[in-house]
Amino acid sequence: MNIGQSIGVFDSGYGGLTVFKSIAEKLPQYNYIYLGDNARSPYGDHSYETIYQYTLDCVEWLFAQGCPLVILACNTASAKALRSIQQKVLPVKYPNHRVLGVIRPTAEVVGDFSRSKTIGVMGTRGTVNSLSYPMEIAKFFPELKVLQQSCPMWVPLIENNEHLNPGADYFVDKYLKELLEKDADIDCILLACTHYPLLIPKLKAMLPEGIQLLGQADIVADSLDTYLKKHPEIAIKIAHGGEKHFYTSGDRQVFDQHASIFFGAEIESEQMHLQI
Repeated sequence: MNIGQSIGVFDSGYGGLTVFKSIAEKLPQYNYIYLGDNARSPYGDHSYETIYQYTLDCVEWLFAQGCPLVILACNTASAKALRSIQQKVLPVKYPNHRVLGVIRPTAEVVGDFSRSKTIGVMGTRGTVNSLSYPMEIAKFFPELKVLQQSCPMWVPLIENNEHLNPGADYFVDKYLKELLEKDADIDCILLACTHYPLLIPKLKAMLPEGIQLLGQADIVADSLDTYLKKHPEIAIKIAHGGEKHFYTSGDRQVFDQHASIFFGAEIESEQMHLQI
């Protein structure tokens, strides 16, 4: 089903909805298509080759729906697939399309939030192991010390809606302590997974005073606003209808139930089938 010219927002599952929510609030005039590849999530523990192929499948599907611009609202996909898609696929097959991620916009500003110039990054194993954040941050803030911590249990807890229950406290506290033990000077923690904002109430309750939590949603929305102003040739292609369409590669009813937690509103999705 071709909905016309829209901004595509992609994630391996639900987390990208936290980014999409901020984008839609910041730029409500545009049409949007959100795609969650729930049938193949989570991406975090897959190989580079698998994540790249899964991400490319979904990006090309969004292109086919009439999206000249796609946002990878997924840290794992941004870390392991974005650069290859931008450099190898777009120039050859889609020269008039653009794909953007969430890592660079965050890296461009994260150093402004730290006085000690020592920050922590909490993410999935895939994101942490890729070293994408330390490498990208170094381009903008070479003086910044970056400590990373993978949090493999956080996404399952969130997607099963267990994250605010007392049973989640052990894993929230465990990963937080492991990160803070790496350097006493950490004064800013970047939540480098779009699921993690749902843990902010627990994290704030457990964090020592003076440590700031930094999410990505508003940063990415502001960055997209700036990008579209700098690139009117892209912005002019996108319909101004304020429409939002949601698709999942998984079960629609399951997606709608969980997605409302992330998006903060009821969602009615459609199922898509990847031709792979």
